[in-house]
Amino acid sequence: MPQSASDQTLAPLLRSRSSSTLGSRSSRTTISDAILKTNVKHKTRALRGIAFVVAILAALCAGSITVFSLYGHLFQSELHYTQLQINGIASAMSISMYIPVPVIGYICDRVGPSPLSLAASVLLGGGYGLAAGLYRQGLAEINSGEKGRTTFAAMVFAFVIIGVGTSCMYLGAITTCAKNFGKGKYRGLLLVAPIASFGLGGMVLSQIGSRLLYEAQPDGTRGDVNVFHFFLFLCIILAAIGIIGTFTLRIIDEEELIDEAVEELERSGLLEGSEIFRRQAGRDYGTIDGIDEDAGIMDPARDDEDEDDNARLKKAWLLNAETRRFLSDHTMWWFAVGFWLIIGPGEAFINNLGTVIGTLYSPSTNSNETTAATHVSIMATVSTVARLLAASLSDLLSPSPNSQHPQTGFPTSLPTLRQKLSVSRVVLFIVAGFILSLGTLVLASGAVQEHGERFWIVSSSIGAGYGAVFSLTPIIVTMIWGVENFGTNFGVLALTPALGSTMWGLIYSAVYQAGARNSPSLTEGDGDTFCYGKQCYSSTFWAMTVCVWVGTGMVLWAWKGRDGWAKRGIVI
Repeated sequence: MPQSASDQTLAPLLRSRSSSTLGSRSSRTTISDAILKTNVKHKTRALRGIAFVVAILAALCAGSITVFSLYGHLFQSELHYTQLQINGIASAMSISMYIPVPVIGYICDRVGPSPLSLAASVLLGGGYGLAAGLYRQGLAEINSGEKGRTTFAAMVFAFVIIGVGTSCMYLGAITTCAKNFGKGKYRGLLLVAPIASFGLGGMVLSQIGSRLLYEAQPDGTRGDVNVFHFFLFLCIILAAIGIIGTFTLRIIDEEELIDEAVEELERSGLLEGSEIFRRQAGRDYGTIDGIDEDAGIMDPARDDEDEDDNARLKKAWLLNAETRRFLSDHTMWWFAVGFWLIIGPGEAFINNLGTVIGTLYSPSTNSNETTAATHVSIMATVSTVARLLAASLSDLLSPSPNSQHPQTGFPTSLPTLRQKLSVSRVVLFIVAGFILSLGTLVLASGAVQEHGERFWIVSSSIGAGYGAVFSLTPIIVTMIWGVENFGTNFGVLALTPALGSTMWGLIYSAVYQAGARNSPSLTEGDGDTFCYGKQCYSSTFWAMTVCVWVGTGMVLWAWKGRDGWAKRGIVI
């Protein structure tokens, strides 16, 4: 039946309205999707920001472990511990902080930083609480005329707990920043922010202890820190920060990070033929030993089976593959040994700063030209500035690879931007080691003996070199071996400071005790405890200086030596 004139007139109009209605729905859908994406983006940015702030606070509080020199000498004068016992406590603390780091890093990479923060809350709160009680008990024993030192074994245990708790809090903080901010021009500075806060924590907490929580002298002047009150303060604040971190420290968009890393390694061909990723004939992706899989981890068909299980399996495969590549890289071992030889003297100096200052003058001099609290603050301040400066120079002057994933030496690793002035991060690292050695050299020469006003040269040089080396090490790790397995990789390297601190702590103690038996101006009965004069430390710091120079040479070999980073096309 033919259409009427009116029908023919209405038809285009109806089609137009229908088309307009459909277009309107499509437009609304597009707008809705855009709003949703914007909200997700803002939420993601907010979560990253919150995690960053809490990571900074956590690292700041974890820096409490660096103020041992603020009260270490009081263990000697108030609790009558020997120098060897004090170094035993410091070494136990350092060992317990660094030895578990590979395991803690492994856990952090696989389950995230939140559980570590909860563990840190329990360990640090309990450790400092126990130390506070033991210190008060030790004072009571001394005041009652008892021999004392009965609290030593329990005090060692308390500082072992403190060391493990510090490791959990610190590693959780820097891993959060490394993975959340692995992209961008200033990724080095964002990674180093919690590391710098760790150093700054020493200054802030030492000032709180010496200016607010101090022992009042009979004349009303400010004396040494009140160790009992200081330990209670640390117990409360660290437990609180750990609880906050339990709910806020998280890795944002981790699945996307893992997917990108797997795709990049597949493109490079490094996964082909490996024990973890084996290709099968006729398939693009292979299977893992001991698991019967018909499709590879990147096969879309697997996503329909169990998305969560697929993501976990993919992550485990990738992290295991990267761990094996890291441990089988010979340049990593050169770098690790060099790091150990450089950082060990710095760790030992930090732990023994108070007793080194005590050797500068004999008791008859009664000099008060410098104090341990002053130089703990100087070291913390200079170290913090050096960490931030080293990271900034790394971002501004050093070449950076295209990717945040492990470098393969293929064109994808080449820098996106070539600066007119380019300075390798290894050069910055070697300069930092040399600055540290200047401090040990000045002290070894005896230039500050009877001149405590010159001690700032030593504390600032060692603080600057130590801070810059500790800042550049994790940056180099992320640049060469990527961020996905950062906790495990950095954890392996972090074993070395514990060995260095223990070794040099024992050497210093032995030299100190030997010097104590030959020190002039000793009062009756002090010969086994106190040492005064250059013989207490000089030979130790000469050896430290040589040790640092050897360490810088090893790092240089990892860069320019046989099959080193430079020859493999690694952008560093």
